[in-house]
Amino acid sequence: MLTKQLSIFLENKRGRFTEVAKLLGVENINMTAFTVSENSDFGILRLIVADTDKALHVLRNNKYAVTEADVICLHCPNQPGALGKVMDYITKAGIFIEYMYAFAEGESAHIIIRPDDLELCAEVLRENSLELIEASELYKF
Repeated sequence: MLTKQLSIFLENKRGRFTEVAKLLGVENINMTAFTVSENSDFGILRLIVADTDKALHVLRNNKYAVTEADVICLHCPNQPGALGKVMDYITKAGIFIEYMYAFAEGESAHIIIRPDDLELCAEVLRENSLELIEASELYKF
């Protein structure tokens, strides 16, 4: 099960993330998960939203450079060693991780993974009885 992620390219200037957060809020689009990476010239805001199509439309209409990509969202226990086991499965399958980010609440952890081979990664995780979830399901945890 793959999840849609948006990547928004932002000038590395004060207030750019604020603008996006406010714009999505006004349009009643909730950000479920996000990460920001930056260099000296620009930043990339990667985010998961419940309504990807609406967010794409809103952002593009407001002149943001935004792309859509498939990622894997994995639910696992929030306990020591759980991520190590997951990464061991992925590494043994020869899968390269382009990037990943995570968040946890209570006993649950959610890991967003962008591997070089989405289908193989999903297959490996399922074969090892790990739970893949869609963005809309994140609201249940």
